[in-house]
Amino acid sequence: MSDADFEPWEVDLHGHRVVYRTVGSGPPVVLIHGMVNSSRHWRDVALRLAEDHTVIAPDLIGHGDSATPRGDYSLGAHAAAIRDLLTAIGVESASIVGHSLGGGIAMVFFWQFPQRVERLALISSGGLGHEVSPLLRAAALPGASALLRVAAEPRVLDVLQRIGDRLEVRRPGRGVYLRAIVRALQPLRAPGARAAFLYTLRSVIDIRGQRVSAVDRLYLLDSVPCLIVWGERDRTIPIEHGLAAHEAIPHSHFRTLPRAAHFPHLEDPVGLADALAEFLEATTPHPTDDAEWSGILESRAPPRRRLRTASGSERR
Repeated sequence: MSDADFEPWEVDLHGHRVVYRTVGSGPPVVLIHGMVNSSRHWRDVALRLAEDHTVIAPDLIGHGDSATPRGDYSLGAHAAAIRDLLTAIGVESASIVGHSLGGGIAMVFFWQFPQRVERLALISSGGLGHEVSPLLRAAALPGASALLRVAAEPRVLDVLQRIGDRLEVRRPGRGVYLRAIVRALQPLRAPGARAAFLYTLRSVIDIRGQRVSAVDRLYLLDSVPCLIVWGERDRTIPIEHGLAAHEAIPHSHFRTLPRAAHFPHLEDPVGLADALAEFLEATTPHPTDDAEWSGILESRAPPRRRLRTASGSERR
């Protein structure tokens, strides 16, 4: 199977261009990328999974080759756009894999459309704790757009890349983080891409850290097969978030990748693809229907009670 098998396709959703890549045949697996990534970054993982699965990797709105409109870049909006894309291409349910921001989107996709999620895999996922790298917190500050414009200049990126390469030669592992910064800045040369990045970033992160948390509803993943994978060298989101989520999600699986930092699909695609393939092979798809969803909620909800008005009467 060659790179040519992972070529982009295009659909129009609500008047906006949405690009996705697909390869393989078999049960569908959806790969959701994170900020300043795109579907093409899943290539090595997708080509390996495609031996047994139909792999679908969308470019989120504002990312990759998809449109960059001025609009809603919340997790819920991204999740709804993926639902609409899957509907447009005839996929009713799938195993959902999300990296970083994509992990947060994958979880919101499950909260919104549980009947469409057969399995859930979270890769170095956001939304599982407040801590995040200082660089991302700083990028959420006012005025960050001008700094990003300068930082994304080709000459600046070339200098940073050379420094990262030298660090990696002299002290292996030390240049990984700087190389990741260069890789993240490269897609932000276009004004529309920078604006979309900031819209998306500020919907989930502020100067204090991650603003959005799924921790209070991880119990909802009680019945759906769930895998958590983390790079052991991750400096962007602490591995402790993954460990805590593993403890909170009943029957979840947890894997670490020693060679990877925050981008396992780029830093150790073989290790990540093997972890995903083993998980897909070892588990049974379990979409959650409305009756089961209601049962999970009712099992954790306290008894309902009437509220009293200021006059002391009961509100019906």
